[in-house]
Amino acid sequence: MARAPQTPSRWTCVLWDVDGTLVDASDGILRRLTICLEHFGKRPPTRAELVHWIGPPMYESFQVNVGMSPEQATEAVAFYRGLNKIDGYSTGAKLFPGMGELVTDVAAAGIPQATASSKPEVQVVALMDHFDLSTSLTAIVGATADEKTLSAKADIVAEALRRLAAAGVDTSRPVLVGDRHHDVEGGAVHGVPVIFVRWGFSWPHESEGAQAVVDDVDQLRALLLMDQSSAPGETAAHEAVAAAEAVGSVDA
Repeated sequence: MARAPQTPSRWTCVLWDVDGTLVDASDGILRRLTICLEHFGKRPPTRAELVHWIGPPMYESFQVNVGMSPEQATEAVAFYRGLNKIDGYSTGAKLFPGMGELVTDVAAAGIPQATASSKPEVQVVALMDHFDLSTSLTAIVGATADEKTLSAKADIVAEALRRLAAAGVDTSRPVLVGDRHHDVEGGAVHGVPVIFVRWGFSWPHESEGAQAVVDDVDQLRALLLMDQSSAPGETAAHEAVAAAEAVGSVDA
């Protein structure tokens, strides 16, 4: 009996969170937050407290973390983004080890990819261009400039799936790779399984609800590309992700 040809992945498309998953921009974020919050008479965060800032939209974080009103948060976002534009969107940013190669290899395997980031889209585009990843992505999706019109992770995921579908991509079995509970929750709204990476900026409990949790890029590679051999300790993650396939098709 002939064997069916092996497919390069169990997924028809991959969605990527950016901050904390693909890119470590923490140095620049901390410096700009310090300048911004001191400007508004607020205490800047320590490096350990960046976990409260990296992931959710800044408009939300200024309200939750330092008690700003919506109006003050709007002003603070504009000030912070002005600093960002002066700095250059890629200044101080670096890819997490192995992630650039993984995105390139997923593209080479013929698996369509998109970003699904709460960063303003103009910044995501600049980062993907800077790291030469744009050509590996079918769609680059981020928040609107005001971080209010389009910013919630669930809405970002929906937009990424919409753009992929518009480009002719099969979105029936997507997966989202992220590092915060916002990713898990946003994926769940649309029935999108989430692979949670531990190298980002998160608390341990934030992985609850993810279909798999990985500690390094080799484990992630094994879950995204079928032709990669599993390293010890990956069995549980493989079983969890395989179970997620039973979720069925996802409406884009």
